Amino acid sequence: MNPVEINAGTWYLRALRADERMTDVPALSDLGIDDPDAYVAATNAAWADETGYVWAVCIPTTGELIALIGVRRDHDGGHLWGRARVGHDEALHAAVAPVTRFAEGALGLTVGPIDTTPGS
Repeated sequence: MNPVEINAGTWYLRALRADERMTDVPALSDLGIDDPDAYVAATNAAWADETGYVWAVCIPTTGELIALIGVRRDHDGGHLWGRARVGHDEALHAAVAPVTRFAEGALGLTVGPIDTTPGS
């Protein structure tokens, strides 16, 4: 599956990027991702093989990543997780309902409450 963009009201959800036009590498480093370039490649591969779905929660006017939200397939359905940069928890929480609807409607996965534990 190709990454799906989602409009979450005030926020815009898109696939992660690390190319000449846009890079999420600094923001991912800020979120504690050890190897942001490899992380972007891994999330794109997970979309392709339909094992996981990760979105950058962005400011619509700039495209700046301020949070991550994702769904990982597991044996019981889906695991909803997320992390926000300092001061941007509201953006993460605004993305929960649209991502949950996508997981349930498009993927047929039941997800529980969001897990915000680092490394989830």
